[in-house]
Amino acid sequence: MKRRRLLAAAAVSGISCSKNEIKPDANARGPMPKSTVAILKAASYEQELLSVLESGLAAAWPDAAQTLRGKNILLKPNLVEFDSNTCINTDPRLVLAAREMFLKLGAARVWIGEGPGHRRDTWDLADQAGYRKIVSDFDDNFVDLNLDDVRPVRAFGDSMDLYLPKTLLDVDLVVSVAKMKTHHWAGATLSMKNFFGIVPGAIYGWPKNLLHYQGIDRSIVELNRIVRHSFAIVDGIVAMQGNGPIQGTPVGAGVIVMGKDVAAVDSTCARLMKLDPLKIRYLQDAASLKLPGLGAIEETQIEQRGELISGLAKPFHVVDEFAHLRLA
Repeated sequence: MKRRRLLAAAAVSGISCSKNEIKPDANARGPMPKSTVAILKAASYEQELLSVLESGLAAAWPDAAQTLRGKNILLKPNLVEFDSNTCINTDPRLVLAAREMFLKLGAARVWIGEGPGHRRDTWDLADQAGYRKIVSDFDDNFVDLNLDDVRPVRAFGDSMDLYLPKTLLDVDLVVSVAKMKTHHWAGATLSMKNFFGIVPGAIYGWPKNLLHYQGIDRSIVELNRIVRHSFAIVDGIVAMQGNGPIQGTPVGAGVIVMGKDVAAVDSTCARLMKLDPLKIRYLQDAASLKLPGLGAIEETQIEQRGELISGLAKPFHVVDEFAHLRLA
């Protein structure tokens, strides 16, 4: 389909579905099984990150090696903007370690893919952020999700086609390698919000206004409902607080958080940031869907492995609008 026709279809569909809501899983019965989340200490990016990630994967997903052998994997970092004075992006050293881990497990291929909402030249941004220097074969294994071929997926209450990158839809696993940050519109941006970067700018523009038109919280939940073949690794070694996701200030949290249930991972991250996940709108909405593997946000629903939250949690500054998220 021509890009002009895609844009027209997206615009018309977006207008027609603004009132539709995401529906809970009608087949959900009884209590959901607990979701496993691993918290790992990581003092700096200079340490041996591969072994830390391997420990976290073993704790959060014990049968990953059997499941992922021979599979194709896409790592989706948070690569949105660059400023040498702060810590906007997932550190490329963590992305490199994640790629090495999955290849070591026997994955057939491990791509890295991103579609920034601000920058049109993703390759230049990757160069500035150090990805092309740190990941030696980056150019051979990177996919610009803003410009990738696309396929339609029914979305937003089955009322519209959402065109998503073919690479993302075809791989066996999408790993959200997110940055731990506060966010001036969503409260926090973690593994779930990171999926905004999968929506192609070549169709929906920069900064991907369709998602803002549908509502940020609603779009976060819908993208994660669609991309269920996912795993989360959150980079909290050096995180961001304050006016995130771009203009905040660095804060050393010294953690990596991993798990298959992205909502459970984000809830755990929120508690590490001393924010109440039960008050974060997109986590509330994800939990209301009652989908297996997406939506464990209560502490009683999460099996915590690795380090304890109590020993690592520290208060993150948030903009005044989200002061109510702070845990006492």
